[in-house]
This record gives sequence, structure tokens and C-alpha cells, in this order.
Amino acid sequence: MYSHAFSILFVVFLVATLAVRFWLASRHIRHVLAHEDSVPAEFASAIPLYAHQKAARYTIARTKFGMVTMLVNAAVLIGFTLLGGLQWLSVQVFGVTGGGMTYQLGLLAAFAVVSGVIDVPLDWYRQFRLEEHFGFNKMTPGLFFADMAKGVLLAVAIGLPLGWVVLTLMAKSGDLWWLYTWFVWSGFQLLMMVLFPTVIAPLFNKFTPLADESLKTRIEGLMQRVGFASKGLFVMDGSKRSAHGNAYFSGFGANKRIVFFDTLLARLAPQEIEAVLAHELGHFKLKHIVKRIVLMFAISLAFLALLGWLKNQVWFYTGLGVSPLIVAGETNDALALILFMLALPVFTFLLGPLSSLSSRKHEFEADAFAARHTDARDLVSALVKMYEDNASTLTPDPLHSAFYDSHPPASIRIRHLQVASP
Repeated sequence: MYSHAFSILFVVFLVATLAVRFWLASRHIRHVLAHEDSVPAEFASAIPLYAHQKAARYTIARTKFGMVTMLVNAAVLIGFTLLGGLQWLSVQVFGVTGGGMTYQLGLLAAFAVVSGVIDVPLDWYRQFRLEEHFGFNKMTPGLFFADMAKGVLLAVAIGLPLGWVVLTLMAKSGDLWWLYTWFVWSGFQLLMMVLFPTVIAPLFNKFTPLADESLKTRIEGLMQRVGFASKGLFVMDGSKRSAHGNAYFSGFGANKRIVFFDTLLARLAPQEIEAVLAHELGHFKLKHIVKRIVLMFAISLAFLALLGWLKNQVWFYTGLGVSPLIVAGETNDALALILFMLALPVFTFLLGPLSSLSSRKHEFEADAFAARHTDARDLVSALVKMYEDNASTLTPDPLHSAFYDSHPPASIRIRHLQVASP
């Protein structure tokens, strides 16, 4: 009875999620299309009509592609669960491995491979059709597959050992396995923050020290004013993959480094680069990063505790199309992990606006921080250039933006900064 009820609940939430997402996407397309032929007044002097129309077409194309992706992902989800795909995969892996930890890790790996293969055509179309059509793609097919191969090797080198630790804890550490796993997971996340800038990121991009001495002096002055210590200023060759530009800082503790996309440096004036960086440093100085990490750890603890209960409920497996045991004595831990990863987004999708709201609040605060330490007009001019260069729509649907967007709409953000400028 519980199994049937859970199946129905899963389908209801999935259909509701798809309905909401399609409704929001349709609203967004209509709103952008309705404002395509007129640049908003506050941007009329800075962004030409052709750039505004390109941004509208790009936004609509991305949104439509997102709708197709939703349908594909929903079909794959149903295929893995209620149509028995994961059950079939589990039986096949068990037939090869014969059970034990080899089966558990093999199932995780097989699921990752099948999911990855399904994603390849979508990723290819996004890169070499959508991005290419609007002039943003700089990636070659060779680089595309090289990145994919590196990602697979990293998944094997990092994911399999982590999976072994988690599965061992699930099997051998008793009812509180989820708490011990949380400690391991949290430690792993912190370790990745340390290793990513110096070990992982250089596998995909080239990072060179910032060579412009005058810009370097300007940035170092900003860092001194705000009290930020960095391991260095670096330029990333983002232009070999995309025409989009950005700046960020990465790392943790004493390992922090500031990174500029080469595309950003080529487009912005020195004072604009300083203002953009001041915004990014604002996230650090206002402890947004720490707050997000703490929230992430708290949420992961709650979800692991939930998984700790669900993995012992037979209806959790059968309600999602999986027989919980292949033979007596075998554990279901890998199945539990995969099913939980598949089902969780369906039941938590409607919580997304809370995350977006918190992120937009942080963006306003970081903008205000930048306006205190640099000229707000420089950040405004930098943002306008970035909106134009990245073909970001200036007229998003308000409800779609409130639901999804981690950054405030352009007009609202610029208005706040103009109030802060002298």
C-alpha cells in the first residue's frame, strides 16, 4: 500500500514540477518577445537595439532548449524508476560482479556512465548549435571530448574512492552512518575548495599571472583597502571555450586566488575591472561564502538523515520501480543513493525560489559594498557592457526571474547602483 501511494505521490510531484517549469518558461518567452523591439529607457543610450534583440533571441532559444531538456530529463527519470531501468541495470551489474562492494561501486559507475552518455547529445547541441549560432562558442570538437575525458578520469580518481568510503560507512557504521558520512562529505567539500584552484582547474584551463602592472597596482590597492589577502592575480584563457566573460575568486583560507577571464580584461576599462572585482570581494568580506557553506552543510546533514531513514523502507525502493534485494544478505546502499539523487529534486523543486531570493539579497549587498569602495558608476558601466556581451536579457519575466535568477534583474540592479552613485 505504501509503495503504491509513494509511486502516485512521485508522479504527482513530477507532473506538478514540469507544469510549473513549463508555465514559467512560456511566460518568460512571451515577456521577452513582447519587449524585443524596444530597449528599456535606462539602457537606451548604452545598448543598441540590435544587441537588445540579439539578447532576446538568445534568451528565447535557451529557454526553448531548456524546455526540451526538461522533457528529456523527465523521460529519463521515469525510465530509470517506474519503468524499471535502474532495476534492469542493477541486475546486469550484479550478474557481472556477483555482489559485494564491487557490485555497489559498479552500479554507481554504470549509472553515471548511462546518465553521461544520455547527456552528451544535449551538451553537444548546446555548445555547437545554440552557443555557436549566437557567436559565443569558441570550443573545438577536440576540446569538447578532451574535457569529457578529463572529467571521466577525475570522476574515477575522486568519485570511486569517495563512493567506497560512503558505502563502507553505510554498511558498517550502524544507524548513525549518515552522521559519520556527513563529516566525511563536509571534509571532502572543504578539501575540494583548497584543491580546485591549484590542482583541478589547471587541468582544464591555463592560468597566467596578471601581467598588466598598472591594473595589478590598482587591484592590489583595492585589496588593501578592503583587507583581502590573495595568493595571486591570474588570467584564465576562457576565450578558448566561450566569448562570455567573468571574474571570480576561488580557494579557501590562505589558498585564495583572484581569477579574471581574458575576455573580461579585453572588454572592460581598468576602473570597471576594479569595480567588478570589488563586487566579488564583497561576497567574501560580507561572509556570503561562509554563510552559503554553512547552509550547504546544514542541508546536506538534513538530507543524509532523511536518507538514513528511507534506505530501510521497502516502499522507498518498490515505489520507485526497484526491488530492494537481489539476493538475501546483499545491501541496497548503492540503490538507495541513486534513488535518493533521482527523487530528491522532484520533491524539492518548489523550494528553489528561497535559494534565489537569498542569492539576490547577497548580490544587492555585494553591489553596495562595491559602491562604497569604488565608483558605483564604474560598476554600472561594467555591468551594462557585460549584459550586452553575454546577451543577457534586460527584460526578463518578473515571475520567472523571481523563481530562478540568482542575480537581480538588470534594471533593478542598475537602479540601486545609480542611487548609490554620487
